[in-house]
Amino acid sequence: MEACSRAAVMHSSLQQPVWVKGSAFPLKGEVKLNGVKLWSVKPCKASQLEGSLVSGRPPSSVSVPIPEMGGVGNNFVDYGLGEADPEVRGIIDKEKERQFRSLELIASENFTSRAVMEAVGSCLTNKYSEGLPGKRYYGGNEYIDELEILCQERALAAFNLDGKQWGVNVQPLSGSPANFEVYTAVLNPHDRIMGLDLPHGGHLSHGFMTPKRRVSGTSIYFESMPYRLDESSGLVDYDMLEKTATLFRPKLIIAGASAYPRDFDYPRMRKIADAVGAFLMMDMAHISGLVAASVVANPFEYCDIVTTTTHKSLRGPRGGMIFFKKDPVLGVDLESAINNAVFPGLQGGPHNHTIGGLAVCLKHAKSPDFKAYQNKVVSNCRALASRLMELGYKLVSGGTDNHLVLVDLRPLGTDGARVEKILDMASITLNKNSVAGDKSALVPGGIRIGSPAMTTRGFSEKEFVTVADLINEGVQITLEAKSLVSGSKLQDFMKFVTSPEFPLIDKVLHLQRRVEALTIQYPLPGL
Repeated sequence: MEACSRAAVMHSSLQQPVWVKGSAFPLKGEVKLNGVKLWSVKPCKASQLEGSLVSGRPPSSVSVPIPEMGGVGNNFVDYGLGEADPEVRGIIDKEKERQFRSLELIASENFTSRAVMEAVGSCLTNKYSEGLPGKRYYGGNEYIDELEILCQERALAAFNLDGKQWGVNVQPLSGSPANFEVYTAVLNPHDRIMGLDLPHGGHLSHGFMTPKRRVSGTSIYFESMPYRLDESSGLVDYDMLEKTATLFRPKLIIAGASAYPRDFDYPRMRKIADAVGAFLMMDMAHISGLVAASVVANPFEYCDIVTTTTHKSLRGPRGGMIFFKKDPVLGVDLESAINNAVFPGLQGGPHNHTIGGLAVCLKHAKSPDFKAYQNKVVSNCRALASRLMELGYKLVSGGTDNHLVLVDLRPLGTDGARVEKILDMASITLNKNSVAGDKSALVPGGIRIGSPAMTTRGFSEKEFVTVADLINEGVQITLEAKSLVSGSKLQDFMKFVTSPEFPLIDKVLHLQRRVEALTIQYPLPGL
């Protein structure tokens, strides 16, 4: 709290508090203005931090003051989290410990920086600012305007965009809201869209539906026709996309995926979109950090609109962005349409604390360190893929160009749900994932493995080779457990492996000990 590092210097006649930077807050007493008590201060001890475990710093025992806020008859003590809510503090501490000890391999997760966390946990969370800079519904937004303009400028700079040709909205709450805001901006209800099918690596928000149910809100309000992979190669079937688009005549074609280990052919998709009169949008949520560092192909050269989350490979806070061409496309002023779709169309006040954290991460995205990190993300993932193939695993598309690999477990006679559970018990965190040809999303045939998070913690190619070996060991335990369980259903397996009598628990715990012996050697950023 800012007040804790400044002193109250009382004016002799007005008793008005003035905070002097760098001074100590009064350790006791009360602050008054014209005789009215504003708050009083009680000394207390800071919460004990497990810094020695996570960051190498000793636990703090420094006494810090806690102000008592409010006016006459309305006092409350502004405690820190540990004293105000030990239950929530305890849950956070357990999650911190889990993150520190686990092998974090979920491709959509990362560890953000301390600087980003400081911005997200700042006073920016207090301000309401509906609208855009200079066009706010509320007053008192001069510094919020300054911050959002800075964030916009850094967003364009991070992706080497000319502000005369491209604009950006940094207010979307995350990736799925950003996508729906684009659809709202350029489509009418029941207009047609095409995105990569979910079981083939696509994302829910790109229009997923089943024969019995329109699963995504996108498929409820718009008519969706997916394109798919060529199952023999594991690559997007652009020939079939072109044939289907010619017949279906979509108004919007969506590039991007949540579980596709290869680059997209943007020139080919641009040609298809132009041939049918469609907008071309790229959802680069997973690879935005790689795009910023120029280690994968650049979608901005070919797309009309580009959306992204900000917390995956970009290493920012949990938010979203929409980039759009400034010149009209297919008769639509994208800037006006998208900005109006964000507010007042689908959102209210932006999360200013997130925008602050995003500005911080976008500054880092222009640094040489960031580019080196993104190159390492790709090289680490390729080392992981190479070792998995050496161990006999089938990878969708036969390898990777980016930050993830998709492993098809069906040739081994098991599935992603069972493997995910055993690995989770051994402190290896990844996710089950559909692969082309799957019949069930609940028991999918693959697992998705990503390199960004552990690369952030300092893993090199050598460690990712070890990661492949540890995963393989977990898969072998899964196969053995599956052979021992009496029932064939997933729930039978789950009940068996979580029971006190699980006969392979010693093997799982042995794997867990070696996993954690590896992970605790590497610091957890930001904490």
